[in-house]
Amino acid sequence: MLNFRHVKYFVATANLGQVSRAARELSISQSAITSAIKELEAEVGARLFQRTAQGMELTEAGRHFLDSSHRILASVEEALHAAQATQAEIAGALSIGASYTVLGYFLPQHLERLERRHPQLRIHIHELTREAIEDGLLTGRLDMAVVLTSNINNPELHIETLMSSQRRLWVAAGHPLLERDSVGQQDVAEHPYIVLTVDEAAHWTMKYWSTSPRRPNMRLRTSSIEAVRSIVANGQGVTILSDMVHRPWSLEGKRIETIIMRERVPAMDIGLAWRQGAELTPAMRLFRAHFGEVYQTPQSRPSR
Repeated sequence: MLNFRHVKYFVATANLGQVSRAARELSISQSAITSAIKELEAEVGARLFQRTAQGMELTEAGRHFLDSSHRILASVEEALHAAQATQAEIAGALSIGASYTVLGYFLPQHLERLERRHPQLRIHIHELTREAIEDGLLTGRLDMAVVLTSNINNPELHIETLMSSQRRLWVAAGHPLLERDSVGQQDVAEHPYIVLTVDEAAHWTMKYWSTSPRRPNMRLRTSSIEAVRSIVANGQGVTILSDMVHRPWSLEGKRIETIIMRERVPAMDIGLAWRQGAELTPAMRLFRAHFGEVYQTPQSRPSR
């Protein structure tokens, strides 16, 4: 029977991408997580993970179940908060920086929940580039930021990664690459490639392809994710992007499929950042605690 433990272990594994990492974060054995996932898959009636040499890759069913699992954990968090409602309400203001992708695909649901639960907490959001966010945190114009932590390497910032979003190859329904047992960079290089440019995605693309003797056949660079979806769905190109921004349909209603690449593709990490050594105010601690409760496994590290 499905229980909270199943959901918690599943979310930790999905967010971290490896059973061993999830076990360390939850301070339990790997076998406990493996058994829970097997029980959960039996209960759901579908495989939630594809086991690969790189770790645990979510299947299509797993991606859908992860969305539901986050809502389950958020509901539990809401219930616990209601039970503790007699505690003094935290008031104050927070200045939060967020990058384009985070603001569009990750943050809104959390802002709504925080503002509904804590009406005395005023959150001011600023959409900024990574460079502007780092500068704002270091100069004190921003209290905290919600960012793609995989893009940050500033030693003056404290980084706390909440989740990792897997990157996959996007292709149109019926694309010939879907017929292959395995797809690698050499196969992708034979097709027109669409590059998304926001949030340093173009820089990531070049870095990823620098490990291959082949180079992508660039057809278009664009800051529009909807343009990427439409072009891919119409069979005019392929791309590699994260699950977080994936939607199975273009605006024209055409299907977009995904393929796990043969070579390891680094995930897109999402999390929090603030200035190293900064004393967290009650409002900042509350903001941090909200995400830690929903995603279960915050990982703290100094930025390199």
